Amino acid sequence: MNILVINCGSSSLKFQLIDAVSEAVLAKGLCERIGIEGSRLVYQPAGGEKEITESPMPTHKQAIQMVLDALVNEKTGVIKSLAEVGAVGHRVVHGGEKFASSAVITDDMLKAVEECNDLAPLHNPANLIGINACKELMPDTPMVGVFDTAFHQTMPSTAYLYGLPYEYYEKYKVRRYGFHGTSHSYVSKRVAELLGKPVTELKTIVCHLGNGASVCAVKNGESIDTSMGLTPLEGLVMGTRSGDIDPAILEFLAKKENLDINGLMNVLNKKSGVFGLSEGLSSDFRDLENAANEGNEAAARARAVFNYRVAKYIGAYAAAMNGVDVIVFTAGLGENDHLVREDICSYLGYLGVTLDLDANKVRGKEVELSTSDSKVKVWMVPTNEELAIARETLALVK
Repeated sequence: MNILVINCGSSSLKFQLIDAVSEAVLAKGLCERIGIEGSRLVYQPAGGEKEITESPMPTHKQAIQMVLDALVNEKTGVIKSLAEVGAVGHRVVHGGEKFASSAVITDDMLKAVEECNDLAPLHNPANLIGINACKELMPDTPMVGVFDTAFHQTMPSTAYLYGLPYEYYEKYKVRRYGFHGTSHSYVSKRVAELLGKPVTELKTIVCHLGNGASVCAVKNGESIDTSMGLTPLEGLVMGTRSGDIDPAILEFLAKKENLDINGLMNVLNKKSGVFGLSEGLSSDFRDLENAANEGNEAAARARAVFNYRVAKYIGAYAAAMNGVDVIVFTAGLGENDHLVREDICSYLGYLGVTLDLDANKVRGKEVELSTSDSKVKVWMVPTNEELAIARETLALVK
């Protein structure tokens, strides 16, 4: 069975067509600038050249139609007809408490997702637009929603409740939800396979480090805590997001800078993180590394703050699980920046972590980074959220 995986944003759409049996990627690509001038489709069949088609995409429906046309194109398509697409798996960011696992898409399911829109106003509406566009174009194809938050529904109340009046949880479901769940689930299971041990017997800390970043404590295969909260703003310092701050800072800045709540949230989401710490230099760690090497103190400071915050969370989650067997780095930064990994691990000597500096100088591979005598194993495992979505979709439609 071939499964089409869709990850729909407000103005973009990522896709992969995956053979669910061999788990090979048959084709992948991206629709950019949907509803904006200059929209284009980037399409790449397996073993083929990347193709770029510039064409108006006023809505997501047109974007998905272009994707489907590319997949069945006589010259560079990878299937003969859409009948060869057995199911579609959609990434959905927020499922609230309603979804502790992936779910077949029905009208009732979509209503439940829509009720979570105010918890993820930038993501869920876009996810729903993509689902509805696919349903319109492929009405007879089964579809599945795979939730970023579902993996974290195993967290105990001690981890997900905030120190707020309990009525806010009862009335509005204000609690920690966590994100990147598909990635944390995939990576924790994969590293267990690589270690040759059941995931149900491991205490694992997964560091999903990218422009958006989170750490997750996975005990015996279940998420028991994670750094992101009600929204993806909490936790680590990120590309442009502040991460954890004293809540009273909001009132302080509102008065000093004459900002309303929208202005404050714009600062926290788009002007903070390593971008803000580097004095607006960049949110890209490659730019910051180059600048730091040239003596830019702000760039070096931003990287150091980020690394320190990750190390603090690792320590916290080692305490939460009463120990840790393996620490795993993944996602764009975690897979590609050996200096970030090295600096983070330099804080972890108390856990018995010993990094193999030569093994650490690699990018994007499944590899053990710790020495043979390290008490806690350190690994790098590239994430594969699309494959995880395809697996979840196959399991439900089978």
